[in-house]
Amino acid sequence: MSQGKSGSLPPVTVHLDTPSLARVYDYLLGGMTNWEVDRSYADQLLDQFPLMRRIAFAHRLFLNRVVRHLVGQGVSQFLDIGSGVPGASATHAVADHKRPGTRVVFVDNDPVAVAHTELFLDREGDRRRHAVVDADLRAPENLWQQALNTELLDPDQPVAVLLIGLLHLRQPDADGVEIGPDSVAKLRELLPMGSYVAISHFSEEGMSNDVRATFADIKRACRESGSDSIICRSQTEIESLLGDYRMVTPGWTAAVDWRPEETGPSAPAVSFPPSCNEVIWAGVGRKP
Repeated sequence: MSQGKSGSLPPVTVHLDTPSLARVYDYLLGGMTNWEVDRSYADQLLDQFPLMRRIAFAHRLFLNRVVRHLVGQGVSQFLDIGSGVPGASATHAVADHKRPGTRVVFVDNDPVAVAHTELFLDREGDRRRHAVVDADLRAPENLWQQALNTELLDPDQPVAVLLIGLLHLRQPDADGVEIGPDSVAKLRELLPMGSYVAISHFSEEGMSNDVRATFADIKRACRESGSDSIICRSQTEIESLLGDYRMVTPGWTAAVDWRPEETGPSAPAVSFPPSCNEVIWAGVGRKP
């Protein structure tokens, strides 16, 4: 994986005076790990694009269905990358409801998110089966090693990797080059046979002209606010992120349409207008 000419990554710093899309997402989901700057920015987004809250819940609903389906397929260990701060419908809660005893490692590179996850797992998790690590997708080998260092994941058994609502956020190296796809490719290579990778991602393909224009305004607002940039890849570009992994039925689809029969009791009860189908492309692949 290329990490730029310097071979290093830009440092991750927590800015409490500018909005973070991760904390904005937490606010949209009704979480508590956000600041006034995040809430103010999110409210501005909602004024421009009221669908944003439903989009956040669409990613969470997809996660719920994926976890339940894969647990049903015998998967007992999950690696949730870019997890933010887990809540009532987080990966470990969904998995345990389907089959108690599953193991989950959460990953985030935001120190605030990691600290809050530690506290949350002390209160709501089982520290013998649930852990969080401070790691960065842009350094996939280090991320994988840190996950293994928790001693919760068996590297000889399938692991389900969750990349939910993450890869449309730019993953720059030290030179500002986007390395998200390279990082995912390396991570796929590191996983044991039979592992799964789940992805949900913004895509402008299929958007109506009105939705596309509004989304362009949101991306511009993100750049101007100094927060993480949003990338809207084509559906073909998103599908390439899973390489030669074999797609789980129903294949690539709008996130809200992925295996509705798997919806669990902790899934958000939100109605989704047709425009949600235009925004999020999602799928799950299995390593052959």
